[in-house]
Amino acid sequence: MLAIDTNVLVRLIARDDGGQAAAAEKFVSGGGWVSHLVLVETIWVLDSVYELDAARIALAVEMLLSHADLVIQDPETVAGALDQFRQKPALGFSDCLILEVARRAGHTPMGTFDRALAKLKGAQLISG
Repeated sequence: MLAIDTNVLVRLIARDDGGQAAAAEKFVSGGGWVSHLVLVETIWVLDSVYELDAARIALAVEMLLSHADLVIQDPETVAGALDQFRQKPALGFSDCLILEVARRAGHTPMGTFDRALAKLKGAQLISG
């Protein structure tokens, strides 16, 4: 299975360039692997460039998880992060994914200076 870069994943989601979207679809038609890093970068682009709100970002992640031609790295971890993000969208998807990766790897509590993130199970506020 071939891996894809952020710009390919963005074209598949945004569909704002017909030629690139078609080329991206053709490339992933045999299966495309999406790493956590590419997913986080893509979410950043959807938020900062396309100005999608949390609900639409959550929908995009959900669609990626069920996409017929894409395989997301550790989909159970991403799904867990998506659940947390839907409950606390102000945290941002990347923070939810960072915590979920740590949680599933057994490396908790995860220290943070972020008071909101520290309220989630598996995170611990570090006083400074």
